[in-house]
Amino acid sequence: MRPGERRKKVKIELNPEFVKAKDEFVAPDGKARLITTPPLDKDYWLIRVQLSENQAIVAFPKFRTLGIGFQIEKASWNTNLPYTFPAKKIYEHIKINKGDASIPDEECIKAIRLIQKFIKDKKV
Repeated sequence: MRPGERRKKVKIELNPEFVKAKDEFVAPDGKARLITTPPLDKDYWLIRVQLSENQAIVAFPKFRTLGIGFQIEKASWNTNLPYTFPAKKIYEHIKINKGDASIPDEECIKAIRLIQKFIKDKKV
């Protein structure tokens, strides 16, 4: 794919090398728990919809659910919402990181809905 070129058909990708980070720590007595943000980077994703050569919408485990955000976050690090939020609300929250004006907003929302449907159908 050439720079700036968008995919003609959006599709779900699964990351076969994904390994969930340890984000929950339990005290030895089992009474106290600490949940931390996993070490998020461009490779920490379970499900992805590629939108352009340099940008995708991804879903990844976070705080006992799946978060959805842009794969590349240059404007604001760690900007995502749980997959259970309405797709338009997720997009409004994460759009600061789109980083590619050639990607239509509706394509981003479509990608979010595709990921949400995949999670629901596959019971991820």
